[in-house]
Amino acid sequence: MLIGFTGAQSTGKSTLLEQMSIDDAFRKCSFVKEVTRKVAGKGLDINDQGNTLTQLFIMNEHLNNHTLTESCTVLDRCVIDGYIYTKYLHETKRVDKWVLDYATHLMNFIASRIDVLLYTDPGDVKLVDDGVRSVNKQFRQRVIQLYNDFLSDDKLIARIMPVTKIVRLSGDVPSRMKQIKQSINL
Repeated sequence: MLIGFTGAQSTGKSTLLEQMSIDDAFRKCSFVKEVTRKVAGKGLDINDQGNTLTQLFIMNEHLNNHTLTESCTVLDRCVIDGYIYTKYLHETKRVDKWVLDYATHLMNFIASRIDVLLYTDPGDVKLVDDGVRSVNKQFRQRVIQLYNDFLSDDKLIARIMPVTKIVRLSGDVPSRMKQIKQSINL
């Protein structure tokens, strides 16, 4: 089973992944932490300063993560995130069109591997500066809009993730954990 978190920065994905990793209900799962910080560790610009090279590295990480063979894997971010952020960076002329095309094709190719997609609602979590993520509010708002557009495109979702269960998580951490447990049967 492949479980992928998705959503804009500072919406609680890492916090929930951490909670799942210490919860007995998910003891048989392996957990893959966020790829963006891994790429930043290579000295590449991330967030709203990302570029063609950044997104190629990030999409490659998603390809690797979506082909893991453990019986239960939880991803802090998934290929949907790579696509959304590449789309934003293309709109702002920081990523070439061919990279957006690659991100789109890769998403179309591997998104169906996700069994459960956990979307973290941005309305319940404040944008917090952790020293790595962008605190640019306009950037965050546009990314949130791109997620909303994507998740409301029923035809696209049916085509690329026909059997994926999509769960919109809202509320505080205990409420979100309860929603996760109700939606995932291990």
